[in-house]
Amino acid sequence: MPAIGITGGISTGKTTFCKCLREVIPAATFFDADQAARDLAERDPEVQELIGREFGPAIFSASGDLNRAQMRSIVFADAEKKRALEQILHPRIRRQWSLEAQSRRNSADLFFADIPLLYETGGETLCDSVVVVACSPSVQLERLVARAPLDRSAAEQMIRAQMPLAEKIRRADHIVWNSGARDVLAAQAGLLAKYWQE
Repeated sequence: MPAIGITGGISTGKTTFCKCLREVIPAATFFDADQAARDLAERDPEVQELIGREFGPAIFSASGDLNRAQMRSIVFADAEKKRALEQILHPRIRRQWSLEAQSRRNSADLFFADIPLLYETGGETLCDSVVVVACSPSVQLERLVARAPLDRSAAEQMIRAQMPLAEKIRRADHIVWNSGARDVLAAQAGLLAKYWQE
């Protein structure tokens, strides 16, 4: 079965789309790059040491948890720090999911890789096809402001820091439009699932 990449912009609904896919294809395997990044930052001593060296030991709490809000504000305000964090995490995440994708090549079950920075890291070369989950700019901004403790200008800065959604749409094999209700998204997941399974 093919390896399918799922990407999009921040707050366009990639996670919800993956949940919809899980409901219609329960046997499929999913790789979540955001979860992999969290696991690396919280459980991998080498990664923690590199992050501490780059961002200072205060980026971790006394119990060793990464201060995500502080990290987010640093990397979205400083392109150099963002690049430094990506250089620590991305090669490790890519290695994890490419090994998993390879191990599933001969499986009868679909493999999905939910990777926000798929195009930015050249990860599309490891996929048989790519789905971009997109929505209107106004919906994206509203969702981001609602989910994170950010004002509109900070949210706009986060969106601008990513590859433009229009560019991701241009490069996609499949586009899922997610400006509406969840059942509309679920219907699109169902149609794509049927297409892949056939």
